[in-house]
This record gives sequence, C-alpha cells and structure tokens, in this order.
Amino acid sequence: MRAVVFERYGTLAEVRDVPDPHPTPHGVVVRVEATGLCRSDWHGWAGDDPDITLPHVPGHELAGVVEAVGAQVTGRRPGDRVTVPFVCACGSCPSCAAGDQQVCERQTQPGFTHWGSFAQYVALDHADVNLVAIPEDMAYATAASLGCRFATAFRAVVQRGRVAAGEWVSVYGCGGVGLSAVMIAAAAGARVVAIDVSPQALDLARRFGAAHCVDATDGDDPAATVRELSAGGAHLSLDALGSPPTAAASVNSLRRRGRHVQVGLLPSPDGNTPVPLARAIALELELLGSHGMAAHAYPAMLELVRAGTVRPDLLVTSTITLDAAPQALAAMGGAPGAGVTVIEPWV
Repeated sequence: MRAVVFERYGTLAEVRDVPDPHPTPHGVVVRVEATGLCRSDWHGWAGDDPDITLPHVPGHELAGVVEAVGAQVTGRRPGDRVTVPFVCACGSCPSCAAGDQQVCERQTQPGFTHWGSFAQYVALDHADVNLVAIPEDMAYATAASLGCRFATAFRAVVQRGRVAAGEWVSVYGCGGVGLSAVMIAAAAGARVVAIDVSPQALDLARRFGAAHCVDATDGDDPAATVRELSAGGAHLSLDALGSPPTAAASVNSLRRRGRHVQVGLLPSPDGNTPVPLARAIALELELLGSHGMAAHAYPAMLELVRAGTVRPDLLVTSTITLDAAPQALAAMGGAPGAGVTVIEPWV
C-alpha cells in the first residue's frame, strides 16, 4: 500500500510503498477512505510524542470500510462502514470497566503507538470495543472528522464543560477542534466568544455561531476582552489550540466558579505550562482536562448530526491527495489553516 512515512522528526515525510497491515486476533484492517490532517499529527511529526517509534506513518482521524477482521472479532465484518476514536481502548482495564475508555490504561492510538491512517489501509485494535458504525448517508470526509476533533470538542463542551444555555463560552484557537467547539456550544444555546489570530478562522467561527470574534493580534489582552464582552467572564473556557499563553488566557477569561477545559495538546508533555493558580483559588475555578471520547458515547453526538443540529460536514474546507499530505503536515507548524483538511488516500 501507499503511505506517508517519516524517518526523522521534523524532516519532510514522503509517500512510499510499504507492506499491507494485517489484523491482530482482536483487531481489524480498515481501507481508509478519508483521514483528517490534525495538529496532533504535527505534534507527533515534530517529536512531541514519546510513543512514536521511527520510521512512522501518522494519522489518527479516519473513516473507511472494514477490509479484514481478526479471529476474535464478533461484532464487525468486512464491508462495514466505520470510524473510530483516536484512543483505542483495551476494554478490560479498570478505566474501561468504569466506562472511561478515553483514558484506558492500555490504550493504543493509530498514528502514535503504531502506524496510522495516512495510508490506504490501517490496522485498529480491539475492534468490538472501538469501532463505530457510520450512517450510510454520511460522507467519509464528514465521518473522519468525528473521530478526533469533533468528538473531542463534543465531550469537552458537553460532558466535561457541562455547557448550559445562556452561558458565556470562550474558545481559544479556531482550528478543527475550536470550530467544532464553537458550533457545539452555540447549538446548546451558549453565547460564544471565539479567539484566534486568523481572520479566515474567525470568519468561520462567526458562521458557526460565535456571538463575538476576537483577533488576538490586535494588541489587547484577549482575556480582558472576553471578561468585558461577557460582563465579568466566561462560565466555560476552552484552550483548543494548546500553548502556554492560550492555556493561561483561557483561565484568565473565567468568572467566579468558572470552568477551564484544556483540550489542545501542549508542545511538550514534560514542559512547564504556567497557569494562574492564584486566580483559580480565589475564584474557585475548575481546571479540567479532556482527552477524546469513548466509542460508546458516540450515539448522542451522531443523533445531533443526523438531526442537523450540528453540521460537522461544514468544517471540511479542503480535500487533498496522499501525495500532498507531507507538505501539508509540515505546514501545520505555522498558523493552522482554517477549517479541517481531509486526505483521500485512494485519489
């Protein structure tokens, strides 16, 4: 099969022929019809993820068709249209038994712990636990965005952030996760303030329901602007980009007893990220992490998509070929593009 491969961190990947994958006894091989280009993939390519072993094939946000199944798989068969959370759970550890597969103690992640979906085929573990059926009328490009960015934003806003109608929500970073969060929070009846450095991203945020858009390059303190716009601060704020400045600004945007959710991956898991804890103490703030969403939680999200309450298809603003993926991956180190870019490996 053809796949995007890099052999050194930060060095341009290349498309080459590699051996086809084979399913483990509890896994499947999926023919990849669409896979999203995500900032998390860039972090892996840049060397920020300790689980990656070189040479490596990135990609974790995918949709496609089951091609082959392992001997122990009972719930899936070849021809099934599926997507998968970027955290593939084992299904048997204490966290999985509690329903918290998104923090599985023995998790695997395509594109990180093993070769991923920037390829024509990808192997996925524990298929009966992790695969999610996608509706026949849903485009693969739309379904691919659900596995990471949209599902991650859905859980961060709805389950971890506990958004409520009438609340103020600030979203730092309007890439795929951030725009998803804007759309989901607005659909829940919240008043959203979107913050980004890109006019194009802010235009999309406005289109998806943001009540106010803040250009972070205008010289003003964005957290102060959020507090002013929301008459005292956001009830819920998300760092959807993942940087020390945006994490701190998100916390500083909150009103008393507000909730910060860290969604964006930070550049170094072991690095220092200064957070204004004095403010967190004084205002009794909640500082929360959010790490994807378990497969069993997808039905509620899929029902909102089916009803047209949320439109993840509108987030897909660019479709590229596998040959264009190496350059697009490297370019994510600069200003992230507006919307979601999807790779179609068979084009």
